[in-house]
Amino acid sequence: MIIEQRTYRVKPGKIPEYLQAVETLGLPLMRSILGGLIGYFTTEIGPVTEVTHLWAYEDLDDRARRRAQIDAHPDWPKFLATVRPMLEHQHSKVLKPAAFTRLTLEQVRALNR
Repeated sequence: MIIEQRTYRVKPGKIPEYLQAVETLGLPLMRSILGGLIGYFTTEIGPVTEVTHLWAYEDLDDRARRRAQIDAHPDWPKFLATVRPMLEHQHSKVLKPAAFTRLTLEQVRALNR
């Protein structure tokens, strides 16, 4: 399993609007296609205009296949057109859990059913 950590710096005052668009336009597609949502998080202390979300995948090939599927979905451009004007910066990392990490891909996928 790998975890993708995506962090977006959202324009000041736009986090509620961004999260609303994610919940109503993006998340239905992302849950059905990407399937491994661990969670969305806002920063409470530190850079307070950041939203971070974590996604679990089997491996980089699984991530690439699922990202290609969502990019090809006819509703995806509408979501992107809605949220992109609210964003200032994006940073992504791919994380590999340590051997003693107890979270499994099966547990993550069960959260998304």
